[in-house]
Amino acid sequence: MEIKFKTLTLHNFKSHRDLTVNFGEVTKITGDNTKGKSSILEAIPWLLYSVDVLGSKSDPTPINYEYDHTLVKLHFVVDEKDVLLGRGIEKGKATYYINEVPAKAKEYEELVKSLFDNKDLFLSLYNPSYYFTLKWNEQRELLLRYVSAPANKEVFAQLPKQQAEKLGELMKKHSLADLEKIHRDNKNKKDKAYIAAQSRTKTLQEQFDQQPQPIDIQATKEKADKLTEQIKEIDKIIESADENNQLINSIKNNIKSLIQRRDEMKEKGKKLNDEKIEDICRVCKQPLQDEARQAAEAEKQQRVDQFKEEYVSVVEKRQKLEQDLKKYAYIGISDQLDQMREFERERMKLWEQIQGSQKYAQLEEQLSKAKEDEEATLASLNGSIFIIDAIKAFAAKEAEMMADKVQALFTTLSLRLFKLNKGDGEIKPDFEIEMDGKPYRKLSLSESIRAGLELRDVLSQQSGIIAPCMVDNAESITRFKQPNGQLMTSRVVPGQELTIETEDMK
Repeated sequence: MEIKFKTLTLHNFKSHRDLTVNFGEVTKITGDNTKGKSSILEAIPWLLYSVDVLGSKSDPTPINYEYDHTLVKLHFVVDEKDVLLGRGIEKGKATYYINEVPAKAKEYEELVKSLFDNKDLFLSLYNPSYYFTLKWNEQRELLLRYVSAPANKEVFAQLPKQQAEKLGELMKKHSLADLEKIHRDNKNKKDKAYIAAQSRTKTLQEQFDQQPQPIDIQATKEKADKLTEQIKEIDKIIESADENNQLINSIKNNIKSLIQRRDEMKEKGKKLNDEKIEDICRVCKQPLQDEARQAAEAEKQQRVDQFKEEYVSVVEKRQKLEQDLKKYAYIGISDQLDQMREFERERMKLWEQIQGSQKYAQLEEQLSKAKEDEEATLASLNGSIFIIDAIKAFAAKEAEMMADKVQALFTTLSLRLFKLNKGDGEIKPDFEIEMDGKPYRKLSLSESIRAGLELRDVLSQQSGIIAPCMVDNAESITRFKQPNGQLMTSRVVPGQELTIETEDMK
């Protein structure tokens, strides 16, 4: 796109009551200080964006004479299409005109945006010094916006084969930025997981090393089962002996009970024998008659006979039990109990050995799994580290190639687009423009003008926009390369009134 200024009309703009400027390929504005040279150059950015040549808000109203309204009009051509824009201030309110037709602010601003694409770009092309008023990251972004980054294949070609192949495969699914997020997150997680995995493996290894050597579990189980059978046989013997001994004890207890009962009956029988028949009735206390006495004696004899019968029965029962007792012999089981306890101890040891071997096998399996997990975690960690390093290498190589590509656009300027972060070794965006080893901020006025002209020409070439360019304080520079597009210079000539001259390039 090519932009050419044709005519600028100023009415009550700063020190200019009425001024018309016709532009040529080169427009030279000369005169003494305070003659309005810079005001002419400032009228154009104010017309378009209501700012001065450095992008600051500007008030164009006159302060040294009376005026009715302020108006700036610019007739220019964009790709051979004529456009006439006007901006003014009337009674404190902004006015806008498109091809002499009044317009609303939004309509006017949208047209300007459609014609000049980007405010920062246009002002940088118009006034090279404007570019350096931007923040470093804005300067960098504006320059790189119109310079394409190296293709991934070009960068891969400069990387080690293994890194290039791995990134090439991964970038089919994810962007480089997403890959970095994914693998930085995985690295952080696996760093912690690997420490935990190492600790678990170490703990299991220590437990495993403390375990006795494994035995033949099946053979040991068979031994334990054999002992169980022997214990069962002894238990049967003990159970049978218990029944026999319990029977003996029961007979002895019964005999003892009968002896005790016999002794009690002896005492009772003695009392019964010593019992005398009283001469008086125990009830009515009257003397007993012969018949009554005989009846009392008969009753006593009956009780004596009954007692004797019971006594004999107790004695006979005891004697029978004593005969029965002779049929049984007490069976001792202490040896069997000792043997059973020994078998049980042996069986317990065998089962402890079995459990130890089972724990050995369990720990062996857990240790193997822990080692596999540790190896897998380390592999994942190392994989992410490799990818992160590959991304760093890619970014560094891309930055290097990008810097070379951008640097090739300049002849006298050198640029720094990136810097190495000392903390993590990563390539970080940066921006510095230098001329002859000096940063722009330390250049002289003439050097800064030449640097700005060279940079704005690169912006013009890369963006494809040819726009007019102004050089203020042109008296400070004796020579410079003709910029791409129309040129307007402002030069101080002591004692001279405002003079505007044009030249056309041959």
